[in-house]
Amino acid sequence: VTEITENGPKDVQRKVFPGYVLVKMIMTDETWHVVRNIRGVTGFLGSGNKPIPLSEDDIASLGVEKREIVVQYQVGDNVRIQIVSEEEKQGNVQEILPRKNYLIRPEVANVDQALILFAMADPLPNLNLLDRFLVMMEMQGVETVICFNKLDIVSSEEEQRLVSIYEKCVNRVLSVSSRENIGINSVRELLRGKTTVLAGPSGVGKSSILNQIFPDAGSKTGAVSEKIRRGKHTTRHSELFCVGDRTYLFDTPGFSSLRIPDMDKEELKNYFTEFIPYEGMCRFIGCTHTHEPDCKVKEALGQQQISPVRYRNYVQMFEELKDMGKQKYNERKVRD
Repeated sequence: VTEITENGPKDVQRKVFPGYVLVKMIMTDETWHVVRNIRGVTGFLGSGNKPIPLSEDDIASLGVEKREIVVQYQVGDNVRIQIVSEEEKQGNVQEILPRKNYLIRPEVANVDQALILFAMADPLPNLNLLDRFLVMMEMQGVETVICFNKLDIVSSEEEQRLVSIYEKCVNRVLSVSSRENIGINSVRELLRGKTTVLAGPSGVGKSSILNQIFPDAGSKTGAVSEKIRRGKHTTRHSELFCVGDRTYLFDTPGFSSLRIPDMDKEELKNYFTEFIPYEGMCRFIGCTHTHEPDCKVKEALGQQQISPVRYRNYVQMFEELKDMGKQKYNERKVRD
């Protein structure tokens, strides 16, 4: 993979940095040909512009009739490029290399781990939102670390309460304060040698932590809305930063809601990792851990081995999936 640097081209694996482009491509056998880049051949940063349709001349110039497709490059894609101008650092994307994974929200590719950031207060953490994100990462097989920020404005009891909810369901839970520079070195160590996506709601301190880890990012910070006590969006697009040797960090826009991924309701329990030790121990095969008697998960809940907060969010998501399943069934009946 050729990267254009200030010292000339060199062969490396390169991330599309920053942003993404929409490219018109056509496929001839197993070779991808870039016909036209929405931004031209000069850069990788793009917006959601509509693709420019291929003209008959474009298709004819290739000498074959092939179907037209649209390919969207994602932040984090490894690509192969053809150098057009070394001096002006211009080039054409030739192909997307195979992706390790691809996340829909935030929309990034080739992630080693997710660092999900929530504030302990101001704004108060929406733990249902956090659990939805954890389900999404479990489905993708992405290791997740939870980081609770604003340690300096809560009591030690509140910190311990939040940590205890999640210490059994993720590999690690961190408590930090970006304002007081508490725990930031632990975050740096966590990132070392990996490609990490930094995600979370607005106003929880993502930009502040990014600026401490990588001051050159110059990420804007925003206050919390006085009216609704939610964060104001300051990051508008996903961007990838090289923060050290073989160490990359995605900065992503904040979110305030997440739709649960489409799946069978019976599948959901597989993504609540603290349920797994009890799998197969319940009275009924295929127990959903909701209404069934002699359920070991509910027994563990009663013994405080499973967090009531996590279990309550599980039941809420289960009911949502149940309703979604009924809606799909009714829609199929209408079509039939």
